[in-house]
Amino acid sequence: MAVELDKPVADFQVQATSEQAVSLSAIKGQQVVIYFYPKDSTPGCTTQGQGFRDHHADFRAANTLVFGVSRDSLKSHENFKAKQAFPFELISDKDESLCQLFDVIKLKKLYGKEYLGVDRSTFLIDKNGVLRKQWRGVKVPGHVAAVLEAAQALNT
Repeated sequence: MAVELDKPVADFQVQATSEQAVSLSAIKGQQVVIYFYPKDSTPGCTTQGQGFRDHHADFRAANTLVFGVSRDSLKSHENFKAKQAFPFELISDKDESLCQLFDVIKLKKLYGKEYLGVDRSTFLIDKNGVLRKQWRGVKVPGHVAAVLEAAQALNT
């Protein structure tokens, strides 16, 4: 069952960079931003990650953890994280369990060919595990600022 606004998000456990296992129940008490992106080290995904990196202190001040998610491997994530100096963890969702929970796998077209890909999306979960805001079909410019503003407002 996919997530719904103003409803609790089902608990999940996934593998992330820095050899971390991440579960929603273990981070209760903090707000969480989970952003889904198509592929490590591509221009849009790099720019988006850099935005979250550059505002990381602001998210921390708003008691908000940030996690990036794609279907790339942990090895690819570790390289991407190191190269870009991301201060947050990247989650590998090779089995697409998180992608399915958040309903971000969509039919896309590239050069006339159709394929199933990750729709760039971001979700803000409050400290009680309830989905409070979602952005789907995200365009990178200005997006991180909008997410930060929502996280700060929710933290007050």
